[in-house]
Amino acid sequence: MPVSVEPIEKGGSGRKFWRVNVAGQSHIFVHYGQERLENRYYVEIARFLSSVGVRVPEVYFHEEPGVGPEGAAQGNYQSPWGVIFMEDAGENDLWSHRHREWPVRRALYQRALDQVLLLHTRAHLAQSRPHLQQEFNAALYCWEQDYFIDHCLDRHFGIREPRSKFERERLSEIAGQLADRPRCLVHRDFQSQNIIIRAGDVCLIDFQGLRPGLAQYDIASLLLDPYVELTPAEHDELLAHYLSGLCGPGVHDHTEFRRVYDLCAMQRLMQALGAYGKLGHTDGRSEFLVHIPAALSRLRPIVARIGGLDRLSALLAGL
Repeated sequence: MPVSVEPIEKGGSGRKFWRVNVAGQSHIFVHYGQERLENRYYVEIARFLSSVGVRVPEVYFHEEPGVGPEGAAQGNYQSPWGVIFMEDAGENDLWSHRHREWPVRRALYQRALDQVLLLHTRAHLAQSRPHLQQEFNAALYCWEQDYFIDHCLDRHFGIREPRSKFERERLSEIAGQLADRPRCLVHRDFQSQNIIIRAGDVCLIDFQGLRPGLAQYDIASLLLDPYVELTPAEHDELLAHYLSGLCGPGVHDHTEFRRVYDLCAMQRLMQALGAYGKLGHTDGRSEFLVHIPAALSRLRPIVARIGGLDRLSALLAGL
């Protein structure tokens, strides 16, 4: 029986992927360690998402990390690594369609938004939940802000200023405001490379960071994705599509949704910029540094619209 194995270089999650082709059928083999707890929950979350109608790759086999070599003497040795064998959803992600004409892209984006709307509105109805990562609370929002300051402003741009220079007090206030709002379940990394196009429909991947949070965080992750350029008109049309699904047809006052959307967009872009700086400088993944200018270009107007961040806005404008 012919078998071929091809490594897949993907993202910064700490997992290793291979595409395994057996007699013309393609599957994905995943190898993960114990350094990131969220990777252990991928399979449980995949099955949960499927149960609420969200399309994800089917998992065929999963073996969790075991007790490691120290258990061998007791006869209960298992690998300290976890393995997953699952359906191959393919490499045709939403990012691959970024240069196509707008009507084609619009249809794909709308299907992706319809899928995440299921997550935001239906998952809470499930009788049980899988293990989830820490909910979005004030501490996590503040961590994202510090991640941006430490790895982007400091490490990448060399801006070493007191925290007050970055209006840390106002940012902490925003973190508290977001943490006080009711939560739903969110993907947490809902961007174009984590949305696979398959038979004209969409399939979500890399959802192991699933947690309670705000829907606006996911929507901003997709519509302000630094990997893809959407025009303001395209952005607004897609946001209107999500809101029509959330609120139903008709005219609604979305002022408060948009206000929270800007706050979540700031958080998401700060997190992304911090990740690009860390991956690029600390982890030696310099290919991520090329996304910093695009992410900054999206962050600047958002920070400028949020009150009380004038000094941070001026700093960003000068980068």
